[in-house]
Amino acid sequence: QKAAQNLRPSAPIKFHISSRTDTGVHALANAAHLDIQRAPGKAAFSEKQLVQGLNYHLKPEPIRILSAQRVPSTFHARFCALSRTYIYRLLLGCAHYSQIPVFEWDLCWAPAGGPLDIQAMREAAKFLLGTHDFSTFRSLNSETPFQCPVRTLLQLQIQPAPGFLSHHYEHRGLEFWEVKFKSRAFLYRQVRRMVGALVAVGRGKLSPQDIQELLELKDARAFPSHAMAPASGLFLKSVEY
Repeated sequence: QKAAQNLRPSAPIKFHISSRTDTGVHALANAAHLDIQRAPGKAAFSEKQLVQGLNYHLKPEPIRILSAQRVPSTFHARFCALSRTYIYRLLLGCAHYSQIPVFEWDLCWAPAGGPLDIQAMREAAKFLLGTHDFSTFRSLNSETPFQCPVRTLLQLQIQPAPGFLSHHYEHRGLEFWEVKFKSRAFLYRQVRRMVGALVAVGRGKLSPQDIQELLELKDARAFPSHAMAPASGLFLKSVEY
């Protein structure tokens, strides 16, 4: 928003973002909209000018504008979204956090305790797919009393994935896995709780059936306190319109 104000618009600018993310969560391609008016007599910014101008003023920030396009005045980045896709990156094979490759710091979670039972995690994931009251899988905050806890999970996949520059350390027996979630909207910390519960299943601390029982309890306080996944492994991958 500050970068856009530096482009000297004729009226104050308000950015409307599609999805807020917790502190420590990453976004590979978030989406936002803004109305930008130029002074009388000045031509409207082209898409290329807008991208270059915003990025010039964003130089000190860990954020870049990837593309811009004109949309109808009825468009809203948050409310017009059809779905949001998140991925959570897991690193397996680390006996100690110091073994996490330097290029992966704060970009994945390396849960301790040996290998994970991926098949059990996939069995557990089936209980989360579809439309449910996800009250147990949300953290409580000031918005909780006003927010419907029913959400529809359209996709949940657990797949092997490449690491960043992984060819430099593949000989060390490290494995990267991605847990992919797709829904129109998510509750506060819902994805991190789902990942944490799935990892607890992979470690043998919960059974796949426990996931179904947690869902049926519909109580955020019933969620195991040790099972919240850290923010560092979570990425907003894309927003679909």
